[in-house]
Amino acid sequence: MKFTAQQIAGILEGDVVGNPDIEVFKLSKIEEGFEGSLTFLANPKYTPHIYSTKASITIVNKTFVPESNLETTLIKVDDAYLAFSKILEYYNSVKLNKIGIEQPSFISNSAKYGENVYIGAFSYIGDNVIIGDNVKIFPNVYIGDNVVVGHNSIIFAGSKIYSECIIGNYCIINSGAIIGADGFGFTPNEKGEYNKVPQTGNVILEDFVDVGAATTIDRATLGSTIIRKGVKLDNQIQIAHNVEIGKNTVIAAQTGIAGSTKIGENCQIGGQVGIVGHITIGNNVKIQAQSGIGRNVKDDEVLQGSPALSYGDFNKSYVYFKNLPKIVKDINDLDKKLNGNS
Repeated sequence: MKFTAQQIAGILEGDVVGNPDIEVFKLSKIEEGFEGSLTFLANPKYTPHIYSTKASITIVNKTFVPESNLETTLIKVDDAYLAFSKILEYYNSVKLNKIGIEQPSFISNSAKYGENVYIGAFSYIGDNVIIGDNVKIFPNVYIGDNVVVGHNSIIFAGSKIYSECIIGNYCIINSGAIIGADGFGFTPNEKGEYNKVPQTGNVILEDFVDVGAATTIDRATLGSTIIRKGVKLDNQIQIAHNVEIGKNTVIAAQTGIAGSTKIGENCQIGGQVGIVGHITIGNNVKIQAQSGIGRNVKDDEVLQGSPALSYGDFNKSYVYFKNLPKIVKDINDLDKKLNGNS
């Protein structure tokens, strides 16, 4: 796909300084620009690169005034960073705007789908599935019986959505994600063997939820595992059965959340955090990376460590820990001095 400077300026409501007919077909960093690429300048420390960049078009703030000649055509906007983000979003939507049903694929006769859908090759759509308008389902996706997928959602290649699960509108499920696998439910018998507890519930993703690659969200034993509106999940996260995550919470990679834990709204959870089951975490909580949470957490707490302490207490304790050899030496020296004087 090629776009002229004039076309891009029209999308961004900007002004062209240079050749309005010059074309670009790819995006680049300003220091790595090449002929046919589009870049931007927002951070002043990158300003020297604009005089040497080979990018054909550069988006800049309206306040930018060049100090010497430029080879790149400028598009001047109010906010270069926001404008480039808008172009990224537009570029992505055009790139993903596939329509049609590829073959071979299997779609049950009882499944229903809306307008402008894309179903990639080797996908499987089970019985009584309902797929909304403008949904994109990439190759090798499995969608089990009775699943509902809302309008404008995207399911990338290789994802699996088990039966009975509900996916909201404008959700993004990245490659290799598994929605609705059985929860880790087993009970020991008198012989010490483990019998499986049937997992009869489902998973519900509300609107605008993003699920990272290779993330797993287990179905509930009874009822639903619920991911509320606007939640953003990174790659390789494990969410166990009957967990509920409040709206607009973000969770970084490799975090594990055990069963039946409730997490509040607008929380920020770092990478490799471990959270035990059957606890409640309040709203607006921040948990630093690699922390271990084993208790209920009140609203607005900031935690770090394993087991986690308040963020301030952890930092104070860490200062002492770093100085522990010196502290021990000082204590030993003091002990010798006292004993020598006794």
